[in-house]
Amino acid sequence: MNVLFAASEARPFIASGGLADVIGALPKALPEAGCDCRVILPLYSDIPDKFREKMEKTAEFKVWLGWRNLYCGLFKTVLDGVTFYFIDNEYYFMRKGIYSFFDDGERFAYFSMAVLEAVKYMDFAPEVIHCHDWQTGLIPAFLKLFYSGEEKLANIKTVFSIHNIQYQGNYDMYFAADVLGIPENKRGYVEYDGRCNFMKAGIDLCDAISTVSPTYAEEIQDPWFAWGLDRLLREKKYKLSGILNGIDNEAYNPGTDTDIPSTFSKYDLGGKAKCKEELQKELGLEVNPDAMLIGMVGRLVSHKGLDLVRAALDRILEMPVQVAVLGSGESAFESFFRYMQEKYPGRVSFVCGFIPPLAKRIYAGSDVFLMPSKSEPCGLAQMISLRYGTVPIVRETGGLKDSIKDVGGMKGNGFTFQTYNAEDMLDAIHRAHALYQNRERWKEAVLNALSCDFSWSRSAQEYVRLYERVLK
Repeated sequence: MNVLFAASEARPFIASGGLADVIGALPKALPEAGCDCRVILPLYSDIPDKFREKMEKTAEFKVWLGWRNLYCGLFKTVLDGVTFYFIDNEYYFMRKGIYSFFDDGERFAYFSMAVLEAVKYMDFAPEVIHCHDWQTGLIPAFLKLFYSGEEKLANIKTVFSIHNIQYQGNYDMYFAADVLGIPENKRGYVEYDGRCNFMKAGIDLCDAISTVSPTYAEEIQDPWFAWGLDRLLREKKYKLSGILNGIDNEAYNPGTDTDIPSTFSKYDLGGKAKCKEELQKELGLEVNPDAMLIGMVGRLVSHKGLDLVRAALDRILEMPVQVAVLGSGESAFESFFRYMQEKYPGRVSFVCGFIPPLAKRIYAGSDVFLMPSKSEPCGLAQMISLRYGTVPIVRETGGLKDSIKDVGGMKGNGFTFQTYNAEDMLDAIHRAHALYQNRERWKEAVLNALSCDFSWSRSAQEYVRLYERVLK
C-alpha cells in the first residue's frame, strides 16, 4: 500500500509544534504495518543546509493556480528510511518562518496544487494522499476539480487529519475565484458560512476524516470545541474516526538520552534523582529532594489552561513544592511567570522560549507534569513525561483523557480532574502531593509511568486499517 503524507512541517527538517512531531515519526512506523509511506513538504528557506545538501532535484514543471502559471521544483531526499519530497518555489517559501504571512492562503493553495502536479513526476504511485490540517485541506477539492481525468491520479483516495480545528484557513469568498480558480458552480466545495474555508473543503471532500484522539473526534462535533464546524462534522460523522497519536521512543528514551545529566530506567531509578538534583541547580531552585517538583513545558496560551494556574499558583506554593516552567506565548502569561519567579525565589523558575534539550531535562527531572488544558486535541507532553517517569496531572479533555487514567483506578498512570475549574485542578495537585509523601507508593507510580507504551506502532496499525477501509 502506497501512502503520501502532505503536510506543512515535519521534524527534523522544520517544526513549529506537534504536527511536525507526527509527520516526522509516524511514517517511520508505517512500513512495519505494511505501508510504503512517503512525505511531501514545502522547501522552506529555514530548512538547515545539512539537509538541503543531501537533496536532489528530480523534476521541474509549472503549476496553475487560478490565472497564475507558476514555477515548481521537486526535490527528494531519504532520512531514516523515509523518502521526503519538497516543493520548491522561492516566492512562496524562501522566507524566514513558516506561517503568519499575509498571503498564507495563497502559499498553501499553491502547495496543495503543486502536490497533485508533483505526483505525475514521482517515482512513486500513491494510492492514498493523507492530508494534514488546513494547509492541505484543498487537496481533496483540487483532486476532484482538476485531476479526476489524470491517469496517475484518477483513483487516488484522500484522508484528511484534523490536528487542531481552531486553525481552518478562512478567507473571503473572492479568494475561491481569484486565487483558487474554482468555477462559480463549484464554489460550494470550499464555502462555509459565506467564507472560503480550506478545512471545510478537506472535511467535505475527503474519503475519510481522522483526528488525533478518539475523544477529540467526539468533542469537535460539539459547538464548544468545533470553532463553527460542528454542523459539518456531525453531518460527516460516518467517515470520522479518532486515532491517538504516539511518540518517538527513540527520541525520548531515558536510558540513552544524551540531553539529560543521568540515564535511568524502570530497572534502575537512581539516575532520575540525579536528574532532579541537576535540574534544580540549573534553574536556580533550592536543591531539595523532598520538594515535589512540578514541571510545565509548552506554549503559553489560554487554551493550555494557564488561567487556572494563574488563579491557583499562590495556593499551590503553600505546599512544599517547586515549579519549573519553560515556554513562550501570550505576554500576560510570560509576565505572570516572571513575577512569580521574583516572588518565590528558589521555588519558581521560568525560562521564556523553547529549548528542546532543557525541555527533556524538565521532563526527566520533574516529579509531576502539569497539563490543565481547556482543550487538547491529543497532547504529546503527557506521553513524553510518562516516558521519563514523571507523573502527569491533566484535565480530562481530548487526548489527555484517552492517555491518562487516574491513579484511583486499577490502571491509573496519573492524576486527572474533569471540570475546567482551578479548585478541581488544585485538588488533583493535593492528591499527587499526598501520594508523593509516601515514598513506596510514589515509586510504584513512577514505575507504572515508565511502563506505559505510547509508541507509534499501535497507532500505525490503526492508520493502515483506515487506509484499507478507504481503498475498499
